[in-house]
This record gives sequence, C-alpha cells and structure tokens, in this order.
Amino acid sequence: MKTLVSAALIAAAVSFSLHSSAETVKRDTTLGKKIGNTAKKVGHKTSNIAANTASHVVDKKYEGKCGPNGETVYINEHSHYYYINKKGHRVYLKKSELMDKKM
Repeated sequence: MKTLVSAALIAAAVSFSLHSSAETVKRDTTLGKKIGNTAKKVGHKTSNIAANTASHVVDKKYEGKCGPNGETVYINEHSHYYYINKKGHRVYLKKSELMDKKM
C-alpha cells in the first residue's frame, strides 16, 4: 500500500512539473506577419507585371493621355479606357478623366 501511494505521488509530481514547464513557452508571431506581408507584396507586383504585359500585347496604348498618377492608359477592343493599378487590376476611366501626358 505504501508503494502504491508513493508511486501515485511521484506520478502526480511529474505530471504537474511537466505541465508547468509547457506553459512558459511563448511563440513569436511577428515573423509570420512579416512573411505574410512580404508574400502579399510579391503577389501584387507579380500581378501588376503580368497585367501590364498582357495589356501591352493585346490592347492599344493611348499615346497622348495618362492615368491619374501617370499610368499608361490602354484601349481595349470595346473602346474602353483603362490603366493597371499597383495590385494588377484594371481601372476603367471615362474619357473626361484622362489627363494629358507631360512630355
């Protein structure tokens, strides 16, 4: 009986010591956020380059005009004017929204 009680006490002590040491470990999440933000930036840049290349090959460039921040304006087959933003999306413009290109 004495050995059973002492074995139970030793098992409980070991169990509590392992549990308390496992709680002190903290994880650093800033590295995960940095990796996620960098991956997002790389994805946006890749999308922008791909969309600009596709537009340059398929659609016509509007030579005398530019977008709001100096972007290249393209004309698609339906005569719609658009430019490619930093995320690689097409932003359609009205003809009145086009700006003269500074030479």
